[in-house]
Amino acid sequence: MTMLSLEEAQEKMFAAARRVKGVDRVPLAEAAGRVLAEALVSAIDVPPADNSGMDGYALRCADVAAPGARLKVSQRIPAGSVGSALEPRTAARIFTGAPIPPGADAVVMQEVCTMADDHVVVDHVPTVGDHIRRAGEDIRRDAEVLPAGLRLTPQAIGMAASVGAAVLPVFRRLSVGLLSTGSELTEPGAALPPGGIYNSNRAMLRALLERLGCAVEEFGNVRDTLDDTRKALRKAGALHDLVLSSGGVSVGEEDHVRSAVAAEGEVSLWSLATKPGKPLAFGKIGNADFIGMPGNPVSVFVTFLLLARPFILKCQGAVAAPPRTLSLVSASAWTKPGPRREFLRARLRADGRVEFYPNQSSGVLTSTLWGDGFVDNPAQQAIAVGDVVRFLPFADLI
Repeated sequence: MTMLSLEEAQEKMFAAARRVKGVDRVPLAEAAGRVLAEALVSAIDVPPADNSGMDGYALRCADVAAPGARLKVSQRIPAGSVGSALEPRTAARIFTGAPIPPGADAVVMQEVCTMADDHVVVDHVPTVGDHIRRAGEDIRRDAEVLPAGLRLTPQAIGMAASVGAAVLPVFRRLSVGLLSTGSELTEPGAALPPGGIYNSNRAMLRALLERLGCAVEEFGNVRDTLDDTRKALRKAGALHDLVLSSGGVSVGEEDHVRSAVAAEGEVSLWSLATKPGKPLAFGKIGNADFIGMPGNPVSVFVTFLLLARPFILKCQGAVAAPPRTLSLVSASAWTKPGPRREFLRARLRADGRVEFYPNQSSGVLTSTLWGDGFVDNPAQQAIAVGDVVRFLPFADLI
């Protein structure tokens, strides 16, 4: 297959994405990270009544024509209680969040007032509306608070709570079968045999998938044989919406994923014009979608964030905006550009410029921890110190 650009690959994958069927109604405390299935509409105004924005005195502006006005304190209104109508020439001691009593049209902060027995001396001339938070100034009754397709952030959870929603309808979690191929792979915690390496990919992928709210089942390390690869893919495909693998997608004699997927389903995308991440398989295993990632850990990280993540979000019903691209000045030079579009691990310096990790090998996972984003560099494009580059923050991708 011809190498595809990143945009061509994304277009193919997104066109094939199928939203999960089924909606769960979950308690608010369990909804973070899930995707809202129906718009949330407020049944109330927020705040529900005019209330005080600070501790002070509620009064009538007409009663304070000049500094030094002396008003009788007729009542005390803490938050959570309701006062009575305010009589002329009186003030109510009021606290932040307490409802404004009928008749009052301003709140004067306590710092510009002096108590004298049962009276208060007001040393500031207020204007109507001072320090009053109006009913509905945040949210109006019948307003859409959260749209369908929103991934529920902590802020969104707070908004839902503010209108009294205790349960939210969210799309079912995408079910993902996760496996790794490679006879050399060893599980962390086990003794490392001669020729073995610890499997970092599956642990990293599980963490990335769970951050997206997926339900993940691991199918372990698969040995580099066509028969073992076919069996593992077939089993995972029968049980899950998506099968995600790492390793075995290149063209070596021990790389069997492409042949296995073709035998058990279909391959519709194979090779990317990106570095790292050239070998990437997309297709189907039975009725499940399949994404096969490279074996090098940085390639896994890059291809997951740029392709698998947005595909998964779409399958989960999320309406996701494209990640930000920042135009920043480079503090590093890149003198050996390649024939493919490159995603260079970089970090933002205190002076606002970006610098590259010294070793951009796809096996150096340290670069992803050191960096806080990618520099998206076109093919054959050298970079000199001072050039403006395109920077994609990890914070928008993870």
